[in-house]
Amino acid sequence: MSPHRLPPEGPLTNPPAPTASTARTDLTAFIAGLPKAELHVHHVGSASPRIVAELAARHPDSPVPKDEEALAEFFTFRDFAHFIEVYISVVELIRDAEDVRLLTYEVARDMARQNIRYAELTVTPHTSVKRGIPDVAFMEAIEDARTAAERELGVVLRWCFDIPGELGLPAAEETARMACDLRPDGLVSFGLGGPEIGWPRPQFKPYFDRAIAAGLHSVPHAGETTGPGTVWDALRDLRAERIGHGTSAAEDPELLAHLAEHGIPLEVCPTSNVATKAVPSLDEHPIREMAAAGVKVTVNTDDPPMFSTDLNNEYAVAARLLGLDAAGVAALAKNAVDASSLDAPGRARLRGEIDGYLAAWRG
Repeated sequence: MSPHRLPPEGPLTNPPAPTASTARTDLTAFIAGLPKAELHVHHVGSASPRIVAELAARHPDSPVPKDEEALAEFFTFRDFAHFIEVYISVVELIRDAEDVRLLTYEVARDMARQNIRYAELTVTPHTSVKRGIPDVAFMEAIEDARTAAERELGVVLRWCFDIPGELGLPAAEETARMACDLRPDGLVSFGLGGPEIGWPRPQFKPYFDRAIAAGLHSVPHAGETTGPGTVWDALRDLRAERIGHGTSAAEDPELLAHLAEHGIPLEVCPTSNVATKAVPSLDEHPIREMAAAGVKVTVNTDDPPMFSTDLNNEYAVAARLLGLDAAGVAALAKNAVDASSLDAPGRARLRGEIDGYLAAWRG
């Protein structure tokens, strides 16, 4: 696998040192300026209301509202199945390479505002190609946006190509083909999303085997809406190196011990889990049990505008649930760096930025 490095310089390479007055503000201000990495965030699911409304206006046959205020009601989910239905309706707004490029660059712009320095964006190329965007044009669009975002915004984007599980094995075959045969420079991992109920993880093993043989990391969703057995399947059959969500892992002490012993991180998305009804409330989220068991927890947004959140808010939620101070939040941020696909120098450098920011804040 080719190395993946942070750029040598850029607008967000050196976050401004906090002044004495900002040092007296609360943890929210600390989080806002903290250099961060994000590992579980979806491409289309990151479209801001402004961009979704713009795309909907361009495609008036879509059921997606054209008004930003109406989108708030549209993004209120009855359950996980309804969330998937709404998500797919937004996916269907991405109809040409220009839509793809616009969306990707604007996602990076929103990340830059949050001091996200590095993100592994989950992309589902099959759904766009199925709608008529040529696969090569799709790759060129995301790559053009990626290089522009790094150059102009100081945000490093990398891709996880994921299988839309609800579309079955033909979608898995196409996703593996595009990942392995058309592999864009920014691609680092291979995933599996969509509903878990009715779509067992083991059937996707041949496609993960192919992606892993091509040098991609295995990072499937598992245990979000099903029990811990799905996480075990992802570990055994898909050779998962990270688990997307893994919410139900807390129900199985043996599984938590396995994750901790083998250093397998969980990509935790608290607000998403509540919005999709995977967890009853934030106060009942199992992130405490995960952390207490020694599992490496990373904090992520999943589909931030759809859930009226961003990464700063997710860090604030995690800090409250875990009882973290500024040093604890910084350690949480370094978990994401350590679990990322950055090369060793890139990880060391971003960890150094986090440590430097914490030291300046304390000073």
